[in-house]
Amino acid sequence: MKPFLEAIDERVLVCDGAMGTMLYAKGVFINQCFDALNLTAPGRVAEVHAEYARAGADVIETNTFGANRIKLRGFGLADRLRDINVEGARLARSAAGTQAYVAGAMGPLGIRIEPWGRTGKDEAEAYFREQAEGLVAGGVDLFVLETFRDVTELKAAIAAIRSVCALPIVAQMTIEEDGNSLDGTPPEQFTPELESHADVVGVNCSIGPAPMFETIERMSAVTRARLSAQPNAGRPRDVDGRNIYLSSPEYIASYAKRFMSRGVRLVGGCCGTTPEHIRLIKLAVKTPAPDLTQVAHDPGGASSYVTVVKTADAQGPVVPRAQRSQLARALADGRFATIVELRPPKGCLSDEVVEHARLLKLRGVDVVHVPDGSRGARMSALSLAVLLQEHAGVETVLQYASRDRNLLGMQSDLLGAHAMGLRNVMLVTGDVHTVGDYPDATGVFDVDSIGLTNVVTRLNQGLDIGGQPIGSPTAFHIGVLVNPGAEDLDRELRRFEYKLEAGAEFAVTRPIFDVGTFERFLARVDLARLPLLVGLWPFESVLNAEFMANEVPGVRVPEAVLERMRRAGAAGPEAAVAEGVAIACEIGRELEGAVQGIHIATPSDRIESVIEVLSGLR
Repeated sequence: MKPFLEAIDERVLVCDGAMGTMLYAKGVFINQCFDALNLTAPGRVAEVHAEYARAGADVIETNTFGANRIKLRGFGLADRLRDINVEGARLARSAAGTQAYVAGAMGPLGIRIEPWGRTGKDEAEAYFREQAEGLVAGGVDLFVLETFRDVTELKAAIAAIRSVCALPIVAQMTIEEDGNSLDGTPPEQFTPELESHADVVGVNCSIGPAPMFETIERMSAVTRARLSAQPNAGRPRDVDGRNIYLSSPEYIASYAKRFMSRGVRLVGGCCGTTPEHIRLIKLAVKTPAPDLTQVAHDPGGASSYVTVVKTADAQGPVVPRAQRSQLARALADGRFATIVELRPPKGCLSDEVVEHARLLKLRGVDVVHVPDGSRGARMSALSLAVLLQEHAGVETVLQYASRDRNLLGMQSDLLGAHAMGLRNVMLVTGDVHTVGDYPDATGVFDVDSIGLTNVVTRLNQGLDIGGQPIGSPTAFHIGVLVNPGAEDLDRELRRFEYKLEAGAEFAVTRPIFDVGTFERFLARVDLARLPLLVGLWPFESVLNAEFMANEVPGVRVPEAVLERMRRAGAAGPEAAVAEGVAIACEIGRELEGAVQGIHIATPSDRIESVIEVLSGLR
């Protein structure tokens, strides 16, 4: 056989179709690790490969889409990574023989990488590299990187392969029906970004052939690179509780010719496609390949690539930090700031919280912090923050957790919050809730607090997560949390550094009860880089103190403090409350000169304790 790139330049090649769809049809349950079948049920995998080879596929993809360390770890199979990939390549080779090329299939890691997640690009490259090494050892002819939503992650995979071998690479993004990636990056941007790194650039999965054709048209308008298209067999429909793909082989094949007319050199199928789809696609592409010189035109008239489309600049000036909010101005001027936390109420009535906010404003509190992610049927933090600003006339800090939202949903929420006048945000990942009023509720965790900080920083630059202009930039004042009492302080400080690099402008600590712990933390951070506010928590009972000491990760309560609460508790509940206030005041006074503000919270919204702490600090 000719080298893959020579063959694809001479004729349109046909890739195989879905592996998962076929295995599921053969009785493999979807909760199994399909990649591990290379070792546990090789006969079934080989049978699928053979069916696609008989259908006329020119390229057989290995059954290794999820065979990377991160995904295999979830099945307890990380130590079998090399074996799964090597055997996957050998099984595909046995079916392909000398009639088809074997492509090492690699999908995304299943985690977010920087700037959206905590995993560095170098770490991602290492994960992809070990998978690529296994596939090369198994004897693949090329690589197909598919179903990627993040260009940065896809480029990390390409770099990893390039560090292992010089085999051809097909790099494919997955898109929505509007043609943009799942993160909102348009094809006019990701196509030029990828063409200098990969040998073939394309799209696959998520959508059917009609919307994919429109995307291919947009891609062909900005590049003369070789293109690929592997659509689903339409959108799945629920038929008697099963997801069924209803696009017929004839319909899919009719689009193969349309893809060819727009420069597609590799066409195949993704979810829902079968050997019958591939057989008819093969028949459709046997006509002569289209003249690629008519596919895309260089505006300058040259015969090479078109001009690369670069990310658009923000429309409007970036708002200086000190002009974003009253809190931002105070911290920029070096003034000591006071923040008090008020939790959203249960139900839809907010009158009591509004009155508390008014009282706090009269007491000189600069900002009210509204926490996110409360359990049970509570008002949303965003809604309460707006109500407090409108009805109590007090500025708020909206805590916003990434736990329960996907990336695009978070972007929409934040744009809406800005439109309603919110400017201060406290960006957190959010705790994992496995118990509570809704034990079956699950988190999303599309990105963590570092990725979320990058999102808001980009909005402040007038760009969305896909790098496209949003009009006038937002003017968020960005805050983050930091835990001086973390069990692994080195890791906490690394994450804190990542938050600073992502654009954090002020930080609030978790509640502090141990001055020594806090001072050790201070010795390792550069306070000149951003204002730091210390968290204070007045204990309300001995039970509350013991809970914080023994059941809240990362919070350190010295035994001497616990003993003080026990002695006070022996004298009665009111004495315990007073002692909790006294401890908070002592910590606040001792650290006042080392920080630029305080953040006061209570477990049961006891406004009286907050006011007593405020009085004790003045």
